[in-house]
Amino acid sequence: MDLEFNKNEDLNKQLLSDLKNRLKKVYLGGGEKAAAKQREKGKMLARERISYLLDPDTNQIEIGALAADDMYAEQGGCPSAGVICVIGYIAGRQCVVLANDATVKAGAWFPMTAKKNLRAQEIAMENRLPIIYLVDSAGVYLPMQDEIFPDKEHFGRIFRNNALMSSMGIVQIAAIMGSCVAGGAYLPIMSDEAMIVEGTGSVFLAGSYLVKSAIGEEVDNETLGGASTHCEISGVTDYKHPNDKACLDSIRNIISKIGAPQQAGFDRVKPQAPKKKPEEIFGLLPENREKPYDMLEIIHRLVDDSDFEEYKQSYGQSIICGLGRVDGWAVGIVANQRKVIKNKKGEMQFGGVIYSDSADKATRFIMNCNQKKIPLVFLHDVTGFMVGSRSEHGGIIKDGAKMVNAVSNSVVPKFTIVIGNSYGAGNYAMCGKAYDPRLIYAWPSAKIAVMGGAQAAKTLLQIQESALKAKGELITEEEKQKMLKEISNKYDLQTTPYYAASRLWVDGIIDPLETRKVISMGIEAANQSPITRPFNVGVIQT
Repeated sequence: MDLEFNKNEDLNKQLLSDLKNRLKKVYLGGGEKAAAKQREKGKMLARERISYLLDPDTNQIEIGALAADDMYAEQGGCPSAGVICVIGYIAGRQCVVLANDATVKAGAWFPMTAKKNLRAQEIAMENRLPIIYLVDSAGVYLPMQDEIFPDKEHFGRIFRNNALMSSMGIVQIAAIMGSCVAGGAYLPIMSDEAMIVEGTGSVFLAGSYLVKSAIGEEVDNETLGGASTHCEISGVTDYKHPNDKACLDSIRNIISKIGAPQQAGFDRVKPQAPKKKPEEIFGLLPENREKPYDMLEIIHRLVDDSDFEEYKQSYGQSIICGLGRVDGWAVGIVANQRKVIKNKKGEMQFGGVIYSDSADKATRFIMNCNQKKIPLVFLHDVTGFMVGSRSEHGGIIKDGAKMVNAVSNSVVPKFTIVIGNSYGAGNYAMCGKAYDPRLIYAWPSAKIAVMGGAQAAKTLLQIQESALKAKGELITEEEKQKMLKEISNKYDLQTTPYYAASRLWVDGIIDPLETRKVISMGIEAANQSPITRPFNVGVIQT
C-alpha cells in the first residue's frame, strides 16, 4: 500500500475512533447517579430492557443514537433525545423497539424526543413492522411545551399515528414500566395491547399533586393509576407483571405468536462476502473531501463477491449506476463518481458533479429498477449540479428535475448512505432525507450542506463586504480574513455528520463496515411491506 493509502487509513480510522468515543458517552444516558436511582427502584435501564427483549447474538440497527447530541445545553443536555430506538429481532421477528430513558430528565419529552418517536413510527408504518413501546416518562418537558405540543409534527401526531397503525394492522404493544402521565398516557392505551409492571408502573392523566390542586381530592399515585387499579378496576391495561423481566418475557411470548407478514417479493440469494476487502475502504477514501477517488472501488467492497453490473458505463460517467447484491439482496446502486473523467466529447468533467448526461442516465436507471422491483441504494459524494452558461443552455435544470422526479415517485424502497459530500440539489437528486429513504445513514467522513464550506464562506463574505461598501465603509485585508475565518468555522461546524445526526437529518453515523448490515436489514424490513401503487412519474420535460 502506498503512502497516501496509509494516510487516508489513519485519518478515517481516527474519525471512526472519535465516533465510538462519542457513542460511549451517549450510551451512559443521564449518568451513573441517575442510573443508580433507577436500579434502586428495581427497574432495568432502557438499554438493558432492549437488550433483554431482543434475541441474543442477532443484528440490530439503532436509530438516532446521536439525536439531540449537541442540543439543550441550558437544560443539562438530552442524550439520544431521552429515548432509545432500535430495529431488531424478537422471537425471530423484525420489530421496532422504543424505550424511554428515565435517567434523562425522568424520561421527559423534549422537542427532539417527539421527532425521534415520529421517525420510529414512520419506519414501522413504511415497513409494516411491529412496534414495541417501553414507556417510562414524566411527560412533556414543560419549559419547552410550545416547541413540542401544538404543531402538526409535534406530540399529538404520535397518537394519531397510533390510531393509523392500528387501522393498518400494524402490531403495537406497550409496556408501562415507570411513569406515564398526562397526554403521554394515551400512547400505551392507544396501542393494541398494554401491560404494566407492578410497583413501578403507573398511568394517569393527572398525578396526585395536580389532582389535589384541581379538585381537592387527596389520593396517592398507586391508588390513582397503579397496576392493580388499571388491571382490576378500570380495565385500562391488559396484563400485570411483577417486574421488568416478566413484562419483557410476556412481550416476547406475544410476538412469537404473530402470523407471518406478507412479502413484497424482493429477490434474495445466498449471501457472499465481497472479494475485495471492505477494510480497505479506510485507505481508499481520501483524507481531504475535495480529492478525487474512484467510487467503483468503494462499491466493489460493499457488494457481494465484489460483482457489479454497471449500467451505461461510458455515458454520463459522473454518476455510476448498476446492479449488484448486498448480503444476498438484489440492489440497484446510484453513486457519485469522484474521479476526474473525460466525457464522450473528450471534455474533462469534475468528480462529484452531476452533469446533464449523468442525470439523464440516473433517471432511466431509477425507472428501470422500479420496473424490475429492485430496491435502490444511493451513495452520496456529490457537490451539486454543474453550473455556468453552458450547462444552463444545455438544460441542466430540466435534466436535474427529471432525476428528482424519478426519485420522488419511486415505489421501490430507497436507502441512502452519505459517504462524503452531500451538497445542494445534489442531496435532493441523490435521495436526501426529504425524499423518503427507508433508512439514511452517514459515514464519519460525511458533510451535508447547501454548498461546500469554502464556497459558502466566500459567498457570505462577498455579501457582507457589499453591504459595508454600500454604507461607505471599507474593510482591510486583515479584517476580511478574520471575517472569512469566522464564517468558515461556523459553516464547517454545521456541515459535520454530527450536526446532521443530532437533528435527525440522518438516522445515525455508522462504521463504513456496518453499511452492508444496515442495507440488508433495511431491505428485509421493506420486504414485509408489499408495493401497492404503480410507478408513475407524471409530467416530465424532455
